[in-house]
Amino acid sequence: MILINYFARYREQLNLGGEKLPLTDSLRTIEDVRRLLMARGELWSQVLGENNLMCALNQELCHPDRVIEDYDEIAFFPPVTGG
Repeated sequence: MILINYFARYREQLNLGGEKLPLTDSLRTIEDVRRLLMARGELWSQVLGENNLMCALNQELCHPDRVIEDYDEIAFFPPVTGG
């Protein structure tokens, strides 16, 4: 099982703060998870299909090619700007 969290406007657009998904053989990387979620429909594809999407694995920023394991926590969020 993996925990997925959505932050900032992604949370608002998807109307979902987080969810749990079973870890399957087809889910090896964060990018695999992202593609699975994008297949849910147009809204999901628009939100998670952004080129500048940021992600974290177990609360550490990373690239979508990071390998995932059972009980990992994945977060998706838009680019952050300072001010």
